[in-house]
This record gives sequence, C-alpha cells and structure tokens, in this order.
Amino acid sequence: MAGSNRPRVLLVEGVDDAHVVRHLCGHPDQPDMPAFDILNKEGLDNLLSAIGPEVKVPGRLAVGILADANDDPNARWKEIAGRLRKAGVETPDRLDSTGGVVVTGMVGRPRVGVWLMPDNGSEGELEDFVEKLIPEGDPVWPLAERYVGGIPLDARRFKPGKFLRARIHAWLATRAEPRKMGAAIGVGDLDAAAPLANTFADWLRGVFGRRPAVEPRVAPGRQGPRPARAPAGGERRPDGA
Repeated sequence: MAGSNRPRVLLVEGVDDAHVVRHLCGHPDQPDMPAFDILNKEGLDNLLSAIGPEVKVPGRLAVGILADANDDPNARWKEIAGRLRKAGVETPDRLDSTGGVVVTGMVGRPRVGVWLMPDNGSEGELEDFVEKLIPEGDPVWPLAERYVGGIPLDARRFKPGKFLRARIHAWLATRAEPRKMGAAIGVGDLDAAAPLANTFADWLRGVFGRRPAVEPRVAPGRQGPRPARAPAGGERRPDGA
C-alpha cells in the first residue's frame, strides 16, 4: 500500500535520512526549496517494495527515491531501476553520478528522481554524505578518528562496517550541544552549503520543483517529528523543531 496520497513524496530508508533531509531543506543556506512529504519506509526492502505502488498513486506529481548505495552503487541502481520499469517508468541504463537522476515527460506517470547516498557514484551510506558536511579543516575530526580507532576490537559495540558512523557520532558528541545529524545541520554544526549538500538540494529542486522556502515534513504514521497542521489550500508544512 502507498503511504500517502499527497502529490509529492520522497521515499527514504529510515528516520535519520528523513531528519537530514528535513533540516537541510529548512536551512537558510538552501532557499527556494520545494514542499513535499517524506515517507520513512523503515528499511531498504520496504522502500523497494513501495516504489511501484507510490508511483501509481492517483494524482501523484513527483516521487523521489533516496537510498544508500552501500557496497555496490550499480547493483543498487539496477534494483531501483527495475522496480521503476515495472511501474511504467523508463529509466537510463546508468545512474548519473554528477547529480542523481530525474525522469520527466512520461504520460500518466509522475516525475521520478533517484539519489544514492552518498553521491550517486561512491560506495557508502548516509554517514558518508554527512562526513562531507563537516567543516573543512575541523580540528576535532581527526581526533574523533583516533579515538574510535583506538577502541580495542573486543570492546567495540558497533559493527565492523560502521566505523564512520561511530566516528561521526563521536564528533557530534563534542559540539556545544550534542545533537543528531539532522539537527546538527539545522544549528550550523554541519555545513548546509557544502558542495555535496548543494548538489543534493539541487536534485530535490529538480524532482519537486522550486517553491517559496518551506520545510518538508515526515508524513503522519512514520517515525519522526510531529508535523504541524496543514495550511489551507497548500501543501502541508512541518513544525519548526
């Protein structure tokens, strides 16, 4: 089943993805961001299964798909592209590694965009994207690597492939008021105008269209901050948390 009948939706794998997108779109360094709902599908398998139904929702104008590339960006792209083709959306053979994919002009189908974290061409996940938003030359960042790397293997409670995640959260813990990744964008600890952040924001504008600056929200029934009541006659807006 589709998770929302709103005209513009972004499908994400988890609550951290939703928070990062919401805070980036609400930052003053990213003006003219469009309005859209964020649907947390709570895992890759659920996201993949939702692609066809979400694309076919009556009245749907745009669907964005945000997923981690993990160990193989090409394989992840093929998974997503295959689901889109089954739903009647023609996709390119390869993902555009410079700025994601936006497919338009299909009769009876919405505009569709795909972005693979971190940058559409590299292996990785959300944390690899967030790493690029750490201010250049930050003196604590190498210390966070030294700290996490110095934890004895038998004392580590994070998975072997999650070293970067542990390092980022160690860095976040040193801020004046430690916050999650999304909130750290909102208060300026992470750079919302970093080159990769700008490229990602431009992709969102390409998928959902430019509108007066408005912060997207997490749809009701999904994990994330509670949305505010929708303004009359327009797309729903989130609270300012």
